[in-house]
Amino acid sequence: MMFANQPQRWRLWKKTLNARTALLYLLPSIILFTVFVFYPMFRTIYLSFFLTDQQGTASLFVGFENYIDLWELESFRKSLKSTLFFVLLTVPVGVILALFFALLANEKIRGIGFFRTIYSSTMGISVAASSVVWLFLFHPSTGVFNRILSLFGMKEVMWLLDPNWALISVSISTIWLNLGFSFLILLGGLQHIDEYLYESAKIDGAGYWYQLRRITIPMLSPTLFFITTISLINAFQTFGQIDILTKGGPSEATNLIVYAIYREAFVNYQFGTASAQAVVLFLFILIVTIFQFKLGEKKVHYQ
Repeated sequence: MMFANQPQRWRLWKKTLNARTALLYLLPSIILFTVFVFYPMFRTIYLSFFLTDQQGTASLFVGFENYIDLWELESFRKSLKSTLFFVLLTVPVGVILALFFALLANEKIRGIGFFRTIYSSTMGISVAASSVVWLFLFHPSTGVFNRILSLFGMKEVMWLLDPNWALISVSISTIWLNLGFSFLILLGGLQHIDEYLYESAKIDGAGYWYQLRRITIPMLSPTLFFITTISLINAFQTFGQIDILTKGGPSEATNLIVYAIYREAFVNYQFGTASAQAVVLFLFILIVTIFQFKLGEKKVHYQ
């Protein structure tokens, strides 16, 4: 009987050893995620129920009052509207432009490698460096854009100083900055589509637009879905361009929700209110992402 149980004990011991080995390999990642993700997240949720002092220490429990007060603040509602408008400006335009350039760069013509490098070059530029460049381009008196407008006899635009143009200007710089990453991912997706499908379509007399609609887009749909999801999340979390280009102005026209959280926490020292805004942003992104998965994944064609 004792010998009969030995194989079972051996299998149990081996499973335990494998589990411990796997945990040992995962331990560095678990520690990093705990320190930089899980602890800050739970700390933020905890602080959102308190009023805090200037050091960020919880001093008075207020329950859901921080969340209730948010919806009564005009500045918070305005930052939400600006964020939604910013997302609607940057995500569709950015994905469409990246797809357009990827389709061009996927053509088998001489010297196309140079253009692939140019289109993807924004990946090598930091947010701070690119924002400084755009700051000079948008300058009201010496900027390139107003110089071009003056050549055509058009009125100069206060790109970053006019509330009607500031958010559009930041959106332009954001689209340009994120274009390289989206382009590379979409180009990789295009190059993994089987050439046999296009050859068969050509034999049947299908034109370019028919192939694009019936072959390219369906086969590229998983990549498009991925890029759209990542672009949405990144757009909601935009901070660097706002901080360098506009500081949330003018008249809070570019006060996106992440920048509003930063100002509330590190300028006004209201860490409880800022934590409540961060939780609301997290829930909003979570809902949008789930909705996108429920709606968008149905149209994704997996090979």
